[in-house]
Amino acid sequence: MGIYTLAKKTIDENDGVARNVDFQKHGLKNFQITYLCNKGYLERIRRGYYQLGTFDDTTEEKIIARLFPDGILCMDSALFYYGYSDRTPLEWTIAFQRTVTRTRLKVNSPKIKPYFISEETFLLGKTEQTINDVQLAMYDRDRTICDCFKYQNKMDGELFNKAVLAYSKDEKKNIANLSDYAKKMRVYKKMAEILGVLLNG
Repeated sequence: MGIYTLAKKTIDENDGVARNVDFQKHGLKNFQITYLCNKGYLERIRRGYYQLGTFDDTTEEKIIARLFPDGILCMDSALFYYGYSDRTPLEWTIAFQRTVTRTRLKVNSPKIKPYFISEETFLLGKTEQTINDVQLAMYDRDRTICDCFKYQNKMDGELFNKAVLAYSKDEKKNIANLSDYAKKMRVYKKMAEILGVLLNG
């Protein structure tokens, strides 16, 4: 079996993203991986991680799931998923614990914007959602709105207002969760000024 066939077999067996060790299991050496990269057959997306250079059918969702199993989709990515924003995100916004090794997050593709979260609130509101047939961790809608208040100064004003308005009209919102999260994230007072009627039910 030729190195091109072996490389594709390895990629296919690993959902579109393979590591050096995966190639080595099929008998490919490091110099052969480098050769395939130079020929454009493989593309390095992070140190030690590769996809087919033709992009094949590997989606960004599969790459995110493979590279960042410890990440949680948040902010723009979550707002778009829940329909609170009509702006297609230009990058994946992903929450990580503050203790994460930052060099891990340097990837060529897809583009990501990391948010570093304290251990106390990192798992607050974590759910699993399916995007393009790939299961990814994502904050629920209530946590997502709390994040909007937490990062309000870094958000576009129009995006913030639309998100809060959309949430207030969402039948799936959970005010008990919203209130609980807001207190734990220390944004309750700030939120009450805008969503007071909702919070006081």
